[in-house]
Amino acid sequence: MVPIWPLWFPAASRYDRKPTENDGTALWLVIVAPVVGLHVLLWWAAGSALARRTSLSARNYWPLSGIGTLSPTLALVLLRP
Repeated sequence: MVPIWPLWFPAASRYDRKPTENDGTALWLVIVAPVVGLHVLLWWAAGSALARRTSLSARNYWPLSGIGTLSPTLALVLLRP
């Protein structure tokens, strides 16, 4: 949930902002890409360890794991005032 929730703010604010000279994407690539990449790597490593301990097949485990990871973010986005 950590890397997905901060990504919502730039996506939501891109319609409200006035254009300036500092609107480059390089800063987001330098900051957001490594953070998201690190979290995906940690999520995959933890998920692989847990997948071996469950009775679910990989075909069922990974989609359910993804839904379980994204559902709190989806709830927060939908409940946003």
